[in-house]
Amino acid sequence: MHHVSIDDLAFRQQVEAGVFPIPEFNHRAHLRLAYVYLAEGAAEQAVQRMRQALLGLLQQAGIDPSVKFHETLTRAWVLAVHYFMGQTEQADSADSFIDQHPELLDTQIMLTHYSAAVLFSDQARQGFVEPDLDPIPLAGNCA
Repeated sequence: MHHVSIDDLAFRQQVEAGVFPIPEFNHRAHLRLAYVYLAEGAAEQAVQRMRQALLGLLQQAGIDPSVKFHETLTRAWVLAVHYFMGQTEQADSADSFIDQHPELLDTQIMLTHYSAAVLFSDQARQGFVEPDLDPIPLAGNCA
């Protein structure tokens, strides 16, 4: 069973309110938010919530989403977290989950699934593009 901590819930609320500091919203924070959304619901719902939260955070910070938001990376990372949640029986928080799967901290891992030309294309930024090198594995026992 995957649980979220009180700190995870406060983090989610800060992001959704658009008050989480952008300079602190690093890769680990993206993973943390994906984990929280996946612990709370299904993968497709988590992708939608993640997109909405990230776009809202960018808007609150006055950052043009067309410059910063990347649809394929957003969805691919949620799917990656979902996959690893299916490989893990239990986590008490996002931090404990990430600590169990340090490979998720490798920001280059998506380049094992996508060529750079595909991943960094305008098409991939604006809409989800399937991997061209290796499919992202599907989750096992995670909702």
